[in-house]
Amino acid sequence: MDDQTLVRQGIRHLLELSPEVTVAAEAADGDEALAILEAAPPDVLLLDLRMPGRDGIATLTAMRERGIAVPALVLTTFDDDELVLRALRAGARGYLLKDVTLDQVVEAIRALAGGGTFVRPALTERLLRAAERLPEPGGIGGLPPPLPLTDRELEILRLLAGGYANREIAAALHLAEGTVKNHVSSVLTKLGVRDRTLAVLRALHHGLLGDR
Repeated sequence: MDDQTLVRQGIRHLLELSPEVTVAAEAADGDEALAILEAAPPDVLLLDLRMPGRDGIATLTAMRERGIAVPALVLTTFDDDELVLRALRAGARGYLLKDVTLDQVVEAIRALAGGGTFVRPALTERLLRAAERLPEPGGIGGLPPPLPLTDRELEILRLLAGGYANREIAAALHLAEGTVKNHVSSVLTKLGVRDRTLAVLRALHHGLLGDR
């Protein structure tokens, strides 16, 4: 999804060069994308962030509110730590800049389609440093390695990485919401953070989500 027609068409033509990718649809803005996602959801959504009208962050938020569980890969020209943090907080499962190669984009699409997440290691390190400067509790500077997570906690951590709320996790895993809340608290405690976004960043940093 991109508001610039030439860029959007160029990305589509590049993706069609890969035998692993089929482009199901394209959209010029958030509203058009949401309509497509509700009518015929694809395996993965490629999403730009800066657009007129409903931007990428607002689109991610609307997807979560409407229960659209399509994993979103942000592909943008904006190399902005705060913007990346906002996108991850809103539910993005991957983040790439538009200077990447076709192979890297396909690799990221494959990871998201398989239920994983994808943020390049160099960007993860930068985000961790940016997170250390956040004023709210739960900064991660100087933290020891996380404690081992159970299989259930890892499952819940992956859903947290997808931007799911406790209620949505409970529905997906057929658990009571109170049980999920307890698991989330345990995950945050074992990772040494109080913020879900920081938890996902720490998980990425330590390879807990299977990322590259």
